[in-house]
Amino acid sequence: MPAKPLTPMDLLLFPTWLVPVEPAGVVLREHALGVRDGRIVFIGPRTETARLQATQRLELPETLLAPGFVNAHGHAAMTLLRGVADDRPLHIWLQQHIWPLEQRWVDESFVQAGTELAIAEQLKGGTTCFSSMYFFPESITERVHASGARAQIVVPIMDFPVPGTRDADEAIRKTVALYDDLKHHPRLSVSFGPHAPYSVSNTTLERLQVLSAEMDAGIQMHVHETAKEVHDAEKAHGERPLARLARMQLLGPRFQAVHMVHIKDEDLELLVEHNCSVIHCPESNLKLASGFCPVERLWEAGVNVALGTDGAASNNDLDMLGETRTAALLAKAVAGSASALNAHQALRMSTLNGARALGLDEQIGSLEIGKFADLVAFDMSSLAQQPLYDPVSQLIYASTRDCVKHVWVAGRQLVDNRQLLRMDEQRIIATARQWADKIASGRPS
Repeated sequence: MPAKPLTPMDLLLFPTWLVPVEPAGVVLREHALGVRDGRIVFIGPRTETARLQATQRLELPETLLAPGFVNAHGHAAMTLLRGVADDRPLHIWLQQHIWPLEQRWVDESFVQAGTELAIAEQLKGGTTCFSSMYFFPESITERVHASGARAQIVVPIMDFPVPGTRDADEAIRKTVALYDDLKHHPRLSVSFGPHAPYSVSNTTLERLQVLSAEMDAGIQMHVHETAKEVHDAEKAHGERPLARLARMQLLGPRFQAVHMVHIKDEDLELLVEHNCSVIHCPESNLKLASGFCPVERLWEAGVNVALGTDGAASNNDLDMLGETRTAALLAKAVAGSASALNAHQALRMSTLNGARALGLDEQIGSLEIGKFADLVAFDMSSLAQQPLYDPVSQLIYASTRDCVKHVWVAGRQLVDNRQLLRMDEQRIIATARQWADKIASGRPS
């Protein structure tokens, strides 16, 4: 039974289709959703809404209402490096191009501008929550807070100097301080971000294991991204990277394993045993020729598989609807089964599974009474979407992010009729172009 609000709601929405994601596979037609104080307080048939009071009642004809996308892994500020080093393998791309560019150009102003560009792109594409692992995390926090979006801030930790941080010890201190500052923030959370097994020592990992357990903080890490990474680890340590992390007690429900492209049976057993989440980044994996994550095997084994875009420098967009379609199609090819990762499962992977990976599934990721109203209204009326037999299949397989019409985070509207309400799109574009001119010309900042 739907909740019976005793006081007027702030917002009452009337979409043609409502897809709650939980319960799985459900599509509600001619239902309404009500919001009060940023949370969902009513879901029920349109016929039951005549008695309800709301400050705003919004008709959404030919629209599908769903939870906002959760982009569970990315590097938001790298939007300013979009396209600078395309068509190169990961280690060359990273070590010979991206890291030198970051050493030269990345400062607080770079991170602020790049993060703002990423947030704007993601909001207009229906992403209401994202994870960003990048330097100068305080600058990321500032931009997210001002935008109204929701985010997990992942502080990069490496055993060598990176922009804004001298070493792993300083990065860990910054993470702890930022975690304490934001632990009561309604839209921001903080996690540790050891970059990868090959860039973080055992000593650092031991410290992170203790701190993560004490603070109940997440750990996000690139793991098993390439065959070379796994081969080098076996040669250097005599064991696969995930086995090393398990031995050091890093794995668990708080552990977010990004990429996990190269998986053997023993790796899958560890993921299941420790209830880890895997964050699948299909387009980045494809573009860098890293390989194919066996999503269907993971799903069938009970592993929580979420979805991320990775950074725009290796994707090259932050389009979660496009990422979801790629994930669904790729999963079928890898599994050799047309029924692998169906449309409803793909949508769940990019919403509720992402929320679970970030430890937010009690708050967001599905349309359920009591959860935050992080919502996207998709316009399903365009020529390329007709005829419409199954709205979820049509969303995943036939729609583009241009169909995102309205977006709310915690009940506050951030996109109205495809227009950003709290961000100046033209100013953001102009700033990005200024950075591009500066980086391309090689002029010092």
